[in-house]
Amino acid sequence: MSAEIGHFALIVAAVLALGQSVFPMAGAARRHGALMSLGGTLATGQFVFVSIAFGALTWAFVTSDFSVANVVQNSHSAKPLLYRITGVWGNHEGSMVLWCLILALFGACVAWFGDNVAPGLRARVIAVQGMIGLAFLAFILLTSNPFDRVNPMPADGRGLNPILQDPGLAFHPPLLYLGYVGFSVTFAFAIAALLEGRVDAAWGRWVRPWALAAWSFLTLGIALGSWWAYYELGWGGFWFWDPVENASFMPWLVGTALLHSAIVAEKRDALKSWSILLAILTFSLSLLGTFLVRSGVLTSVHTFATDPERGLFILAILAVTIGGALALYAWRAPALKGGGLFRPISREGALIVNNLLMTVAALTVLFGTLYPLIVDALGLGKISVGPPYFNATFVPLMAPLILAMGIAPFLPWKRADLAGALDRLKLLVAVTVGAAAIVVFLEERHSFAAALGIGLAVWAIGASVLELAGRVRLFRAPFGESLRRAAAMPRSAWGMTLAHAAAGVVVTGITASSVWQTEIVRVMKPGDRAEVAGYTVAFAGVQEVRVGNYLARRGRFTVSESGVALATLSPEKRVYLPQRTPTTEAAIRTTWFSDLYIVLGDPHGEGGHAVRLYHNPLVPWIWIGAVLMFLGGMVSLTDRRHRVGAPRRSVRPVQARPAEA
Repeated sequence: MSAEIGHFALIVAAVLALGQSVFPMAGAARRHGALMSLGGTLATGQFVFVSIAFGALTWAFVTSDFSVANVVQNSHSAKPLLYRITGVWGNHEGSMVLWCLILALFGACVAWFGDNVAPGLRARVIAVQGMIGLAFLAFILLTSNPFDRVNPMPADGRGLNPILQDPGLAFHPPLLYLGYVGFSVTFAFAIAALLEGRVDAAWGRWVRPWALAAWSFLTLGIALGSWWAYYELGWGGFWFWDPVENASFMPWLVGTALLHSAIVAEKRDALKSWSILLAILTFSLSLLGTFLVRSGVLTSVHTFATDPERGLFILAILAVTIGGALALYAWRAPALKGGGLFRPISREGALIVNNLLMTVAALTVLFGTLYPLIVDALGLGKISVGPPYFNATFVPLMAPLILAMGIAPFLPWKRADLAGALDRLKLLVAVTVGAAAIVVFLEERHSFAAALGIGLAVWAIGASVLELAGRVRLFRAPFGESLRRAAAMPRSAWGMTLAHAAAGVVVTGITASSVWQTEIVRVMKPGDRAEVAGYTVAFAGVQEVRVGNYLARRGRFTVSESGVALATLSPEKRVYLPQRTPTTEAAIRTTWFSDLYIVLGDPHGEGGHAVRLYHNPLVPWIWIGAVLMFLGGMVSLTDRRHRVGAPRRSVRPVQARPAEA
């Protein structure tokens, strides 16, 4: 019965989404207050009914209701409870219900927390959210119904893809969707502003918190996916420029540009048309990622569906959404006049450099991702575009971006003196050059790449620290005054400083783990030892074990340093039941400064096994930095100014004049 309840709830949600698309939009056009207010009620109703559908699907998975085809295909009674729950979104149909749930939640949040947004604009935003929700609910109901019954009911299910049976994948999709779908709100604000024909500083203030929330969750979602790929796939790396990885990275790049552009729109009433375009492109790239994952054009561990019918439906949504939005932009954008004037050397100018570099970087990734697909579709053969292309095109764009990121906070608005800003940074310039020179002196190979990466990391972290010190007048005022200034500093400033410094931490981790990684591949027998980066790794043997719903060959390795035992690591080769699907589980010893990474391979010879040993310096800093970036976004989001919309005039009661004598 729960399946029928869930299916009916999706139908009701689609009807409410249709009303949400029509009534508030008509109310805004006619300035009809009741119709505009109805949009919030319909948005809340849509969220309630999609929640009911999601709850019904979750119940079917938790109770192992094998009369539901989706449960049969993606669950098994022997699965732990956690993976029965995460199996809800570990498949195409369920993940689309999660997508619609988050989309409905964001639409309802605009209604709940948008009191300070102008009524007409808020009504149009809610209506656009309803249109997006209607499109995806129709997609589920027409092509991807998660509540289809199967008859006769099998005794058990086929089980979830073993690669997805991992805690990292339990939380990665929801976080990623909070980012993807969160940008639908900025998209809706852009379309609403174009329909209204007005973009001002208040629009930039309204958009910023939504962009900041989406960017923060997308940052954490990408980082969690990278961490999962690192420890689960057993290849020793954290990023392979997989097309589906790129699909999440592209909206992050353009979303970062949007976040900075909205600052200029709010504070200087400039870059308004450009901010609108970035809001459209960011969500468009999110939709493109959805198409790539579900159309069958890609084969990856990340993809869900391979049904061409579904791909064509999403392609139609993509075409209508992106094509309609860009056509509306081409029609209305020329009427959006720019605001404040500024010189090229100014904070606005630095933020424009940020925008251009981020956008060009996203385009290079887009080209490298789509070009092989286009060549294949045209029948010109199959080619692959891998890390060499992306490293050669993407990295050179990031170097000037990080340099500009360090200089921008020291430039005033409207007009600045670059020489004066660099004079304030002369100590940091010396430290950065010194750090790069030390790397060149100590490093025998890849010295330029290592020096560039470490130099940029020192620059980013140092500039953030200097900017913070300047705000609180550290060492230039009594310590008590500096503390008072720090306490009074806006949370958005704290968040910006933390996020910028965190970017330097990420660059440090990427540089060190890429340039100084040590890899050893050899066949080891029980009793054999291997030396890697100062560690002695002794192989004690392999044992067969059964845990839960999988069988495993578990290796045992003792790690020591200078004769002192440090840890025992147990990598595994697993075979999940009932699919008989093999997986590799790496064993990792993590410290603050490096990872020792061991992968057990196949048997080789008499008692021997292929073993891969990696030493990855500073690789934990990648994910530490990403978490700090997320925290920086969350700290900024708590700033009271992000919860304030257009100023409201206080209406004072008119006091009667005293009667004249």
